[in-house]
Amino acid sequence: MKVLLNQTVAKLGKAGEIVNVADGYAKNYLIPKKLAVAATKQVQAQWETQKKSQEIRQAKAEVEAQALAKELSKKTFTLSEKAGENGKLFGAVTTADVAEALKAQFDLDVDKKKIVIPEDIKTVGEYTVQVKLLASAVAEIRMSVVADA
Repeated sequence: MKVLLNQTVAKLGKAGEIVNVADGYAKNYLIPKKLAVAATKQVQAQWETQKKSQEIRQAKAEVEAQALAKELSKKTFTLSEKAGENGKLFGAVTTADVAEALKAQFDLDVDKKKIVIPEDIKTVGEYTVQVKLLASAVAEIRMSVVADA
């Protein structure tokens, strides 16, 4: 029996896929638990239109993310941290600090999990930080860490 998966099912498939399963498995487990629906012609047609519109949305989001990554790569932002003598910071710069600075200076909401700091930043200076907007769009932003006055 062909079913359209509503949710990802381990060892079977991801949400949105049409898979072939045993009739009993579909009728006694997948459909009652709302993990899948029977893949009738109407459901398949609806699924195709949803898939096409999702691909269009995803392509549009990818183009926008690429443009944003290109724009951000040209910018530099400043991060003020408390520092002692010789420019050594009290602690290290974290991804949360970077996300907060991006929000304040560029009004850009970035999840701290999508920010990559290639090295520990424990002194004042110039650094490069990567922001993963999408899997294919990564912006490398220059960051200037200065001592808090």
